[in-house]
Amino acid sequence: MELQHAPEPRPRTYGSRLRPSATFPSGNPGRLVIPAQLRAGLGCDAVTTSREHGERIMNSLPRVGCVFADDFEGEERWWWIVPSGSHIGVSWPPSTTYTVGAHLADPSWTRARRGPWADRPRLIHSPAGGSPYTPPIPLYFLTCRLAGSVPSWSLGTAD
Repeated sequence: MELQHAPEPRPRTYGSRLRPSATFPSGNPGRLVIPAQLRAGLGCDAVTTSREHGERIMNSLPRVGCVFADDFEGEERWWWIVPSGSHIGVSWPPSTTYTVGAHLADPSWTRARRGPWADRPRLIHSPAGGSPYTPPIPLYFLTCRLAGSVPSWSLGTAD
């Protein structure tokens, strides 16, 4: 089941830290797959951090949604699921990558992966509740703090 969204009032611009879909170690573009039992009515985007920052963030947040991990060029990245549009009006720090789009899984999402998609990010944290999201505002402030960046936002603009 793929999520449907209303068209955005402004077209999205994709800079070096804003990507339309994930790129996996094989170089294949793909999507993060949200477990089917979680409700993702707000759409799904992802914020990527280093493992080091990810561990500190996970220990600091009172609620954590789905988190995926993969190895890219010898460095583990963590992918935090946030509601679609969590990039609008904020400047995510340079140590993160904001990726637009994720998919809901079919019920077989827990099966072992083989073949060209075996390198997709693996789910390392699943929330206790029915929502896959990590709250984006606390995540944003923590990533800024860890990067040594000053939080920056404006109303109604896409970064």
